[in-house]
Amino acid sequence: MYISDVSIYLPEKVISNDYFESLNGLTNSWIVERTGIKERRKAAENENTHTMAVKATEALQETSDLSKVDLIVSGSYTPYDTVSTISHFVQHHLGIADIPSVYLSSACSSFLNAMELVEGYFAMGKAEDALIVLAEHNTAYNNDSNTKSGHLWGDGAAAIRVTKEKISEHSMEVIQIKTAGAATVGRGIDGVVLRPFDGGLSMPNGRDVFINACNYMAKSTQNILEDNQMTMQNLDFLITHQANLRIAKNVVENLEIPLEKALNNIEYLGNTGCAGCAIVLGENWRNFKKGANIVISVFGGGYSYGAMLLKK
Repeated sequence: MYISDVSIYLPEKVISNDYFESLNGLTNSWIVERTGIKERRKAAENENTHTMAVKATEALQETSDLSKVDLIVSGSYTPYDTVSTISHFVQHHLGIADIPSVYLSSACSSFLNAMELVEGYFAMGKAEDALIVLAEHNTAYNNDSNTKSGHLWGDGAAAIRVTKEKISEHSMEVIQIKTAGAATVGRGIDGVVLRPFDGGLSMPNGRDVFINACNYMAKSTQNILEDNQMTMQNLDFLITHQANLRIAKNVVENLEIPLEKALNNIEYLGNTGCAGCAIVLGENWRNFKKGANIVISVFGGGYSYGAMLLKK
């Protein structure tokens, strides 16, 4: 199967680190040193995961014909509505009746799990043209005053068209996807939590998250390359989950690849959850050259992890 097109949506409002210094005393230099984050986007009062998902879909419609979409899969851990989900809202927007519309959440790994779900539908002959929509409204659940993690989060969305066959010169072939849960490891079940009635979104065990994110994303990248008889020299670009620039740099160092091969947006978008890697892919979509090998490696609370190998 192929990723045929990608689009993104980012809210207009920019929150710089100066906001947190005035709020809770965390300086710009302190935040940048520990996270690499300089600013992030915040959804407006009239925005939520549903509206951001539709905006990303509208952007995709400008470059891709979605009239033949026969499957919609959405992912988010910050939903606006858990009954009428992002998928249903996008289906209503597209006006396509009687197609599967599925919502899933595996924290920041949802992008790759959504890709696997599409892969399964394609393999069973139940779909041929799928739309994946990922949206996070972290700031709706976040407590900005939380000095451990309040400054980490940003909002955004991405829409990805996935087709069974190659339909464009820009299409990327999905060579392999591997995902798994790691709930038995470390502080997996409470490393990152979102409890709407008990403190909202927080990261009470940040060090454990950091260590496992570094280890799992490096290992999953190495494993998927080895599965395909490839080495780090064959890797052109690596997109890791956009949680912390120090994590991304640590993964690069562990894999012994040049830093310029790692694509990031954490500095100006913050942690945009399961949409983060897809947003990076969308930002660089037209710049990848034919023959390029790209690995997307994710790690999410719970814990969950995985990697996907793409070839342009």
